[in-house]
Amino acid sequence: MATEPKPGTLYIVGTPIGNLEDMTFRAVRILQSVDMIAAEDTRHTGKLLQHFQIKTPQMSYHEHNRNSRIPEILESLKYGKAIALVSDAGMPGISDPGYELIKACVDAEIDVVPIPSATAAITALSASGLPTNRFIFDGFLPAKSQQRREYLESLLIETRTLVFYESPHRLRETLKDLGDILGSDRQIVIARELTKLYEEFWRGTIAEAIAHYQQKEPQGEYTLLVAGIEPSKPQITEAELKAELLAMMKQGASRSQASRQLAKEISISRNKLYQLALTIEIDNE
Repeated sequence: MATEPKPGTLYIVGTPIGNLEDMTFRAVRILQSVDMIAAEDTRHTGKLLQHFQIKTPQMSYHEHNRNSRIPEILESLKYGKAIALVSDAGMPGISDPGYELIKACVDAEIDVVPIPSATAAITALSASGLPTNRFIFDGFLPAKSQQRREYLESLLIETRTLVFYESPHRLRETLKDLGDILGSDRQIVIARELTKLYEEFWRGTIAEAIAHYQQKEPQGEYTLLVAGIEPSKPQITEAELKAELLAMMKQGASRSQASRQLAKEISISRNKLYQLALTIEIDNE
């Protein structure tokens, strides 16, 4: 049963990630009825509002003005205004600065009401063909390769499906790092233009994805879904790892070289192996 927006409430309103037909009746009603819409990009949201004949005034709320906007929005909410928060697409607060406003409202004991919509991560996961019962959503990976590779190493033995967002200008670098760290034979699904006319799902190994995007120029925003490691894979004990490292080092490999080589053979972080190698005593060292 439809009701009017409650005073002093922040509504987290999901909007379509592409296809405008995914806009819900409830989202339209709330946006029509609130006192103000806090939008990530008022020009972008203005087109959506025009399409649905919504005349509610907007204010900008984004990464660069959030520090000044949050107190202003909180003040309006405390005085009984109903405000809707929207992002450019999907659910606000998911990999965007909406989280900080939402947290501020929760801390101030202001009512926060979600109006659900599609998100690229869940939409892509549902059609990926990879396991969906357990997964990790990690948003955007670090922009710098060294930090990205270090973070990926922490996911080496993760059994859950991995979900990331990536921009077109970093896609090739990220695929290379995924292959180097997680293994080029790992299954990956790459989704783009979700719910739009040219929606695309690409499926294969990371090695095949690297080759594919060497021939094809990346365009649009991407959702990457990477299979986790097989949970049934036998676990190697620390003693067995040390024995493997010791054997390599006795053959002349340095601790770093042995760690790097073993990391390529098994799905364990090179850094973890190197720390283990440091504990090994070698005769005549």
